[in-house]
Amino acid sequence: MTLLSIEGLTVLRGRCPAVDAVSVSIAPGEVVGLIGPNGAGKTTLMRGALGLLPHRGRSSLAELPPAARARHAAWLPQAREIAWPVTVGTVVALGRMPYEARGAAADAVAVTRAIDRMDLGAFRDRIATQLSGGEQARVLLARALAQETPLLLADEPIAGLDPAHQIATMDVFKDLAAAGRSVVVSLHDLGLAARFCSRLVMMRAGRIVADGAPAEILSPERLADVFGITVWREAAPEGLLLLPIARAGAGR
Repeated sequence: MTLLSIEGLTVLRGRCPAVDAVSVSIAPGEVVGLIGPNGAGKTTLMRGALGLLPHRGRSSLAELPPAARARHAAWLPQAREIAWPVTVGTVVALGRMPYEARGAAADAVAVTRAIDRMDLGAFRDRIATQLSGGEQARVLLARALAQETPLLLADEPIAGLDPAHQIATMDVFKDLAAAGRSVVVSLHDLGLAARFCSRLVMMRAGRIVADGAPAEILSPERLADVFGITVWREAAPEGLLLLPIARAGAGR
């Protein structure tokens, strides 16, 4: 069983492929980290897979009718702006729109669960536009969690969060995977990717260059080649610890 199947997906930017014949599948119970340098195609891959961009090839998500797609996958884009001065609870409740027939009781439970997961209980009645940028980011993630879909796609969800909430967010993703759901998350923090992702998909120039367990993918040689960095890494009880140190070749 797969929650997402992508075969030969190509997304063009002008005549150039931003995503070039990518094939990948996501099974239940995974936290899959999409990693790669800026411009590698991570965001474009997710948007193409969701059917938000014209593409060639196949995506099982893009083939679904919009209503069914919204019940199967939640999407958290990079943009974090909340446009309307409504309460946090109202914003999070928007995640329940695909389930209008399920009733208010089920919606209330899902909204409260999402708010609690993102540590927003004290903010529920606050006006969302009056919160800080990091707090608004957590509100929008709570909205995506309230959809309670089998699959969550999140584009740099921890950008702008303080360290405690970065770790808490990655813990939420692990909990979702433990419950049989899956998360595809693009990350620039390789340390958190190493510790919290069960699998990493590394991209460069629109193509997948490596796919596997973090300890295998985050080798010093591959990081020097793809990211141009040297790293310190060590296996610890908490998982693989990894810290970028310098640009590869710096000081030579």
